[in-house]
Amino acid sequence: MEKFFYFAPMEGITGYIYRSAHSRHFRGADCYVTPFIASNQSGRLKTRDKNDILPEHNRGIRLLPQILSSRAEDFILTAKGIKEFGYEEVNLNLGCPSPTVTSKKKGAGFLLHPEELDRFLDEIFRGLDMEISIKTRLGWSDPEEFFELVEIFNRYPVKELIIHPRVRMDFYKNKPNLAVFEKGASKSRSVICYNGDLFTAEDIRGFCNQFPQIGRLMIGRGLLRDPALLEKAEEGNKAVDPIRYRDFIQDVCEGYREVIPGDKNVLFKMKELWGYLIDLFPGQEKAAKKIRKAKSLSEYESVVEELFADL
Repeated sequence: MEKFFYFAPMEGITGYIYRSAHSRHFRGADCYVTPFIASNQSGRLKTRDKNDILPEHNRGIRLLPQILSSRAEDFILTAKGIKEFGYEEVNLNLGCPSPTVTSKKKGAGFLLHPEELDRFLDEIFRGLDMEISIKTRLGWSDPEEFFELVEIFNRYPVKELIIHPRVRMDFYKNKPNLAVFEKGASKSRSVICYNGDLFTAEDIRGFCNQFPQIGRLMIGRGLLRDPALLEKAEEGNKAVDPIRYRDFIQDVCEGYREVIPGDKNVLFKMKELWGYLIDLFPGQEKAAKKIRKAKSLSEYESVVEELFADL
């Protein structure tokens, strides 16, 4: 079965600057998902969110906007605002485990209230002429909660159910519960996409061998650690020329410089990205420390240039 790969969102990192650079330098991502857009009562998109989904900022990219909400009327207004930019599908985030999100009954916090979630879904599917997919966890604290959730999801024409097989209380600890994932997926009427702990080419191939019936996968942290991960999975872990990584990193940095005022703000964004990328370069612990301690963008660029010269 031919696979379809999503690049999962990471708040603060995978905005349009990063996405555009990634799509220029690496192959394999069929669709990118936006960091969540928090709905509001006005339905107006924040300038940041609007910039992130503008078609001119995402040329050549298939993009799926994701909405975080627990109020149906707000979700509908926000989705309609997104539709004005030409999008025909939105994704509902029921997976975010952050306490600042879940305390507002949003993200994975909504899973604690299945009856309210049922009413919410009824309203948004009746109120929108758009396709709606859902990204969810197995539940709040007990994986068995997922079977009730699947029954709820099955009442609606969910285009795709993206499953991260952990409960909210796991956050990102413990291993994905593949047994509950498999059983729940078999009961779902929706197309299933898997998300969780696919960090290496071997992880991807191993999952595909174990679940050949699952044709869609979403990968986040694995791609942040290695932007060429999907190419390696397709090509048997073939080595990637370090120059490609260097050019990609420079591309992201230049993109930030064009839109973010102040070198210190750009430096902060690049340090955040290198928190994932440094794993690509074993033996470069000294360079990693220098990047973390860099006090200026020029100092940072010198360290990165030295790192790639060593390679």
